[in-house]
Amino acid sequence: MRCPYCGSLDDKVIESRTLGAGESIRRRRECNSCGYRFTSYERIEEKPLMVVKRDGRRQPFDRNKLEKGISRALEKRPISTTTTENLVAEIEDEALIMGKVSREVTTAQLGELVLDKLYAIDKVAYIRFASVYRHFENLDEFVNEVHKLETDKFLKK
Repeated sequence: MRCPYCGSLDDKVIESRTLGAGESIRRRRECNSCGYRFTSYERIEEKPLMVVKRDGRRQPFDRNKLEKGISRALEKRPISTTTTENLVAEIEDEALIMGKVSREVTTAQLGELVLDKLYAIDKVAYIRFASVYRHFENLDEFVNEVHKLETDKFLKK
């Protein structure tokens, strides 16, 4: 590591600490030439998870975009922000597992993950998200989705 003070490449590590649940390492170093102490960080460089859109375009996974969509569905519902944050984290984790090999996940896979999680938490939020995600064209499609919810409710009793 090059010393930021004198430019020498001769240094020694004085102390190492793991940060962020093992995702990075902080190292305190000392230059052997001038004695200047400085800090360096090591992180694993991963390829970003890409989301494959319906038209074939690819864009990096955006946690904020996912959180925004879920928050809109849960708007004015009795769901805590902690629950929402946990929901987003669960979906992100599952998406990363799905795309582990190819580093890609489709919007259809993401949408179904969100719908499954919302269905378990809040049926109104589920319907809200489904109406946007599934592009309901008319009232009949919306009513059919509500009837599915009612049928599932009676089947579980």
